[in-house]
Amino acid sequence: MLYNTLKLAHVLSIIVWIGGMVFAHFFLRPAAQSLEPPLRLRLMHDVLQRFLGAVTVAVVVVLVSGLWMIGNVARQAVQSGGSFAMPLDWTLMATLGIVMMAIFGHIRFALFRRLQRAVAASDWPAGGQAMAAIRQWVAVNLGLGVAIVVITLLL
Repeated sequence: MLYNTLKLAHVLSIIVWIGGMVFAHFFLRPAAQSLEPPLRLRLMHDVLQRFLGAVTVAVVVVLVSGLWMIGNVARQAVQSGGSFAMPLDWTLMATLGIVMMAIFGHIRFALFRRLQRAVAASDWPAGGQAMAAIRQWVAVNLGLGVAIVVITLLL
C-alpha cells in the first residue's frame, strides 16, 4: 500500500510539473503577448512565483518518492536472496529526472530572481531577457519530461 501511495504522489507531482509547463509555454505565454511589457512581465512574474513554489514541492516529492521506490525494490530483491540491477527505463528516468531538477533549480534560483529584480525595478528590457531565458529552459525541461514519459511507457 505504501509503494502505491508513493507511486501516486510521484505521478501526480509529475503531472503538476509537466502540465504546468505545457500550460505556461503553449497557452499563457502566447495569450500574454498581447499585453504591454509592464503588465505582461508582472503577470508572468506572479504566475511563475506560484507555479515555481508548487514545482518546488513537486520536485521534492518526485525525488523522495522515486528514491524510496527504487530503494524498496532493491531491498526486496536482496532480502529474497537475489541481486538488484536497475532496469534501463528506470535508469534513464532517474538520470533525466535529475537533469530536469537541475534545470529547474537554475530557473528558480537564478533566472526567476533576475525576473524578480527586473520587475521590482521596472526594468522591462531586463525582465524580457529573463523571461526569454526562462522560456528557453522551460522548453528544454518540457522536452525532457515528455521524453521521460515516452521512455517509461514504451521501454
